[in-house]
Amino acid sequence: MDKHPINDLMGTVMEKLRSMADTSTVIGESIVTPDGITIIPVSRVSMGFASGGSDFTGKHQKDGQASPFGGGTGGSVKVEPIAFVVIKAGQVRVMTIEPPASTTVDRIIDNAPEIVDKISAMIDKKKQEKAEAETPAE
Repeated sequence: MDKHPINDLMGTVMEKLRSMADTSTVIGESIVTPDGITIIPVSRVSMGFASGGSDFTGKHQKDGQASPFGGGTGGSVKVEPIAFVVIKAGQVRVMTIEPPASTTVDRIIDNAPEIVDKISAMIDKKKQEKAEAETPAE
């Protein structure tokens, strides 16, 4: 069977959409500020695609002649910034752009990295105090 025109339409749209939404669209180029802070933008990418077409039989079409084709395709890409990854002095933090969490569980999940950092710092401090207490004084 011969290649149908709808294949070319779909292929062109899909290639254009693919070129617009690659990995650098989701995780953006890092930005380094003069004071050494690295900021990496993070985006959500949504895509939509549609195509359609039909072969028509013309009034003046001769037997064995290919039917005329009419069709179209369309697509869209939505890029929505959702967060920034901020790296400062070895600490990594995700700063979301979305509205603040509305439930207690959402707030806990949002603050989990910060809570883990604070607990780790407390444990390290306790270990250091214990080690200093066990070291004999001269």
